[in-house]
Amino acid sequence: MEGTLIRFVRALRMAEVRVSTAETLEAFRATELVGWRDRQRFKDALGAVLAKSRAERDAFDDCFDRFFRVEDFSTDDRARSNDDADRQPDAIPAPDDGDGREAGRGDSAGNGAGGGGGSGGAEADRERSAGGEGTIDPAAARAPNTTMAPPVSPLGRLLMADDRPALALAITRAARAQRLEDIRVFTQQGLYTRRILEHMGRTDLLDEIAAREAAIAAPERRLGAALRTRYDRLRRQVRDHVEDRFNLHADADGSQLRERMLRRTRIDSVPRRDEAHMRRIIARMARRLVAAHSRRRRVTRRGRLDVPRTLRRNMRHDGTLIELAWQSRRIDRPRLFVVCDVSGSVARHARFMLTLLHGLGAVLPRVRAFVFCARLGEVTDVFRQHDPDTAMQHALAEHGHGATDYGRALADFETLALDDLDRRSTVLILGDARNNDADPRTDRLRRIRARSGRVIWLNPEPRAAWDSGDSVIGRYRAHCHQVSECGSLAQLERIVSDLLRRVG
Repeated sequence: MEGTLIRFVRALRMAEVRVSTAETLEAFRATELVGWRDRQRFKDALGAVLAKSRAERDAFDDCFDRFFRVEDFSTDDRARSNDDADRQPDAIPAPDDGDGREAGRGDSAGNGAGGGGGSGGAEADRERSAGGEGTIDPAAARAPNTTMAPPVSPLGRLLMADDRPALALAITRAARAQRLEDIRVFTQQGLYTRRILEHMGRTDLLDEIAAREAAIAAPERRLGAALRTRYDRLRRQVRDHVEDRFNLHADADGSQLRERMLRRTRIDSVPRRDEAHMRRIIARMARRLVAAHSRRRRVTRRGRLDVPRTLRRNMRHDGTLIELAWQSRRIDRPRLFVVCDVSGSVARHARFMLTLLHGLGAVLPRVRAFVFCARLGEVTDVFRQHDPDTAMQHALAEHGHGATDYGRALADFETLALDDLDRRSTVLILGDARNNDADPRTDRLRRIRARSGRVIWLNPEPRAAWDSGDSVIGRYRAHCHQVSECGSLAQLERIVSDLLRRVG
């Protein structure tokens, strides 16, 4: 059952349900308590452990119903239609983590060859040509088995028996052996369909079909026609099963692949058409950072005894001091001063960083924002009153003009905020340090560092471009605690997460 739950958790993550390792272990414990035979009880237990919001619960319900769906692999259309009313929707198929799991592991996860259809062209030609004349009456395929000799191949016997549970188990085991959950791109669907059928005994069955249909005796030919009819239906069902598993386990619409690409792409290289997608990525990034760094108190097991809490906690023990409570130390979030260059070369980086910081209000409530080109101005209230895009437009309209002058901007920052800096303050500067050959005024940055706890400079340019042309990042570097490259969303998230870890 552990393997089944791990694959289910992987499917949940593909459906953008955040599941941690600790929650996975909780799911194991919940399964041990409730078992898996009662479908609704099993589903409720897993949902209580793995889904944290209404949106995640909806995604969980859909993923659960698809992952633990009892599929009907009957090879007889009439039997399937007659037995639909007898199916038990509340039963969960028994998890199969048996020996078939490792059987076909060698090459299954890899190669995107194999075409997107359920059966490739040459393969289908071989299967069609195996029957030769094709003059058998279709009604012969439904003739009673008593008039025909039993099939020789194992898959043929399984198809003619029309044992639906056994057929479903055989398909599941073959898919497990070929590691169908490793499917990643749609062009692998045909490849996995063929491998599953091969594992079930497709080659021996096609040889038997060809021999039976070429026989002279009528019962032999009827058996060949019946086997072909059932095999064609099985092939379609396996193809549909592979497609369903692909939609469950893979990034079917490519959104996650696109997100990974955009996170690694340099911000100044992201096409304009992807900016809305970038904003959604930043919103999710902010939620992750808030969840990871929202703890405001640190509870210790030593230090100064909290007498009132200790007395309240031990009232249930008749006043006997059995459980001790220690005083908690409140972790105050320090003030963050953000200074952004919004000239043409760095405006997009500034917009995305300010958008991210705007979304971190729960863990960074004391943020003051400043922007500059030639002169620096504070835009804290603008970002509090408007959404990030509107606020950035106001900031650019008011402060986004003139040639970049870092020396004058540092002087303006001294005037506006130097008296508010203390050892709990962090100054975060975003800019490429290209000063248009003006005086960089490093003495002002030195005074800012002396008053603040940390000065961090984020440069969106590649390191190879630093100190080239009119860049003076090397001169500023001596007066910063940290200077980092910050040209992509992945780098920005890593730096902000490290900042939150340090200040929290």
